[in-house]
Amino acid sequence: MIALTRLNGQSVTLNAELIEALESSPNQTVVQLATNNRYVVREPVDEIVEKVIQYRRKVNSEKSPVNPIKGFERE
Repeated sequence: MIALTRLNGQSVTLNAELIEALESSPNQTVVQLATNNRYVVREPVDEIVEKVIQYRRKVNSEKSPVNPIKGFERE
């Protein structure tokens, strides 16, 4: 989840996995979700992309590494 700010200053938290497209305007960005919901926010596209990258790094770093030979060990 990433926190963004609507044009009226209200905070909104969106599921970063559902972001499908970002449309940039001079003073706002439209976030299009895979659910067809749209949010108009203050943050520029570059900042939203960076937040998504940080989110994905955090989520992926919390997972334990996969053992590629688990279940195939020799006895």
